[in-house]
Amino acid sequence: MRAIALTMGDSAGIGPEIALETWVRRREAAVPPFVYLGGRDHVDALAATLGLNVPVETVSGPAEAADVFMDSFPVLPIALSAPVVCGKPDPSNGPATIEAIDRAVELAGSGEAAAVVTNPIGKAVLYRCGFRHPGHTEYLADLCGSVSPPAMMLVCDTLRVVPVTVHLPLAEAAKALTVDAIVHCGRTAAAGLARDFGIRAPRLAVAGLNPHAGESGHLGREEIEIVEPAIDILRRDGIQVEGPSPADTLFHEGARRDYDAALCMYHDQALIPIKTLDFFGGVNVTLGLPIVRTSPDHGTGYDIAGKGAARPDSLIAALRLAATMAGTRAGTPDALA
Repeated sequence: MRAIALTMGDSAGIGPEIALETWVRRREAAVPPFVYLGGRDHVDALAATLGLNVPVETVSGPAEAADVFMDSFPVLPIALSAPVVCGKPDPSNGPATIEAIDRAVELAGSGEAAAVVTNPIGKAVLYRCGFRHPGHTEYLADLCGSVSPPAMMLVCDTLRVVPVTVHLPLAEAAKALTVDAIVHCGRTAAAGLARDFGIRAPRLAVAGLNPHAGESGHLGREEIEIVEPAIDILRRDGIQVEGPSPADTLFHEGARRDYDAALCMYHDQALIPIKTLDFFGGVNVTLGLPIVRTSPDHGTGYDIAGKGAARPDSLIAALRLAATMAGTRAGTPDALA
């Protein structure tokens, strides 16, 4: 079994802590083998601070990590420039954060690692050391040489959602909504569901932007002028699509049985239902990359870092999902690759 490349994220955040906690629960939670890319001395000291019995072992790569994983916490060391103070991010350690991502993508791209799982980064901190990408996802796409923009999918056991617009003010999100954007997300979602989730005939539900999905134009014309034309194009592609549906009726238990993923028009329309259903166990998946990448669906948690309060549930789910996706992708026929 190939190990998963797990990045440290911001070393001053909760990433290193939840990585250690995840390893502690490796048996009971059926955690797939991973190799941690980060500061070895930092996780060693952090484990002691947190009172965790975690033997840390330096390894040469994912293959060795898989061999030792059940007995020790495998680290592929990334040198930190300054001592880490939990909860106090230091821009001088920003290059190490980026190096961990670079190395993880390289390992997955070469086939040495089964997938990449990224711990949370602090973008504002990285901007201070020259990082110029809008976020993690865009940087990963650039590293992978992706021509088409990837799409973000949020996943829990009972729901998958894909926001068409993401980190925009609500007023700007409505302006940014286009037929092309919806079609791109729909195509990317359908391809990802087939390639990475083994769903050969994916069913998509599309939420409306406005209350009651626009009420036939009485509450807004975006459904008529933007959403419905996009749905028509997706149907002509042969994708099973229903909508636009009122968002207030799209996420209850009965409705969720009728689709494999929901396309949502803006950030909170997607994230509110997934975090309501599974606040601690949601996973961020990047669709449209040549590698499998997942991430915990939370931030750096500077306010609780190093205090033993961070829960590893989302990281455990991200690792397990990454392993499942990598296995599914490896067995997918070339026609769906």
